[in-house]
Amino acid sequence: METNHKTKDLHISQWSAVVNAKCPRCRIGNAFQGPTYGFKSNKMNEFCPHCNLKFEREPGYFYVAMFVSYAFNVAQMITVSVAAYIFGLKLDYDNLWYFILILSLTTLLFSPFNYRYSRIALLFWLSPGLNYEPNRNK
Repeated sequence: METNHKTKDLHISQWSAVVNAKCPRCRIGNAFQGPTYGFKSNKMNEFCPHCNLKFEREPGYFYVAMFVSYAFNVAQMITVSVAAYIFGLKLDYDNLWYFILILSLTTLLFSPFNYRYSRIALLFWLSPGLNYEPNRNK
């Protein structure tokens, strides 16, 4: 259990909680055990270490996060494709394999980010009834 007496009176912004992958109810406890990019697995906590919120609201809850991750991936691929075109990679048959290589690397590079933040986006913005309760304790 994380105990920090200064955080009881401190209002933590939603943006800060999302960026740091905190619990959507208390915005103090970590939703994940490790960093986004690291050699250890990107494992999500079952419960919030501060307010004891069960992150998986119902069985199969995080299947919806796959759709959010897909939307992130499409947006990233479009952005990288447009950037490659602007920086001089012409879109023709001769350069097709360059685009495939660039997009494959983009997908691999952003997959830990997409995994983590698709779940966070689902918890913060796509879950009805899950609200910020700043004075919530175990």
